[in-house]
Amino acid sequence: MWIVWFKYKYIFRGGRHYQNIERDGEDFMKDLLKIIAGNISMTFAYAYLIVPNEIINGGVTSSALLLNALSGYNIALLANLVTGLLLIICLVFLGKEYFFKSIVSSLSYMVFFNFFYSLNINFDMNIVSVIIISSILIAIGYYLCITANASTVGFDVIALILHHKNEKIDIAATIRIINLIVLILGLLVYGYTSIVKGIAFTLLFSYLLKKMLDRKQKAVKSAGESVLDETSKFKEVK
Repeated sequence: MWIVWFKYKYIFRGGRHYQNIERDGEDFMKDLLKIIAGNISMTFAYAYLIVPNEIINGGVTSSALLLNALSGYNIALLANLVTGLLLIICLVFLGKEYFFKSIVSSLSYMVFFNFFYSLNINFDMNIVSVIIISSILIAIGYYLCITANASTVGFDVIALILHHKNEKIDIAATIRIINLIVLILGLLVYGYTSIVKGIAFTLLFSYLLKKMLDRKQKAVKSAGESVLDETSKFKEVK
């Protein structure tokens, strides 16, 4: 009897272990799909709205432009150096999973941005509509990447690290602060008009991202409380 009990217990545990592996694999694939979808949303906005309207958003490209004005080095080279530095920081402080997914995110961004940009499609819209639509699309892109445990290989890496160190630190608010710092430093380089558009974009984009992440956090917390309630009810019945 003990042998039979041990055998079925072993099979049950083995089956549960197999199911966990299968579930982890499914979750990983879902995360990759979210990262790709997020980058499609972002690159569409960058290729057709941000770049044509010269909106400086305070990200890696904006910092590369600032460094170019100060050093004279090639903008693409500087952007790659900043990206490479952020990837190393991501690996050291956020771990291999974030690093691998961030590589996927970076490659997806390059592929889809080049694809969209090569189509030479122009949208005739006023600047207010451009800022609103691009803020929505890029906020969705950031949200999909962050909730898939990946970065966009931008300054969100810094925000994610600080949030992991202290969960009270708001990711969207930190991204907003970093972007605004880059914009203020680049005032003389970019020009007054681009900076004003960039600040408007940054404030709206970070506001939308914060709302999305807060809603996600509340949903996760609510789901966790439901599980605890079910567990306590099961113990009472037992």
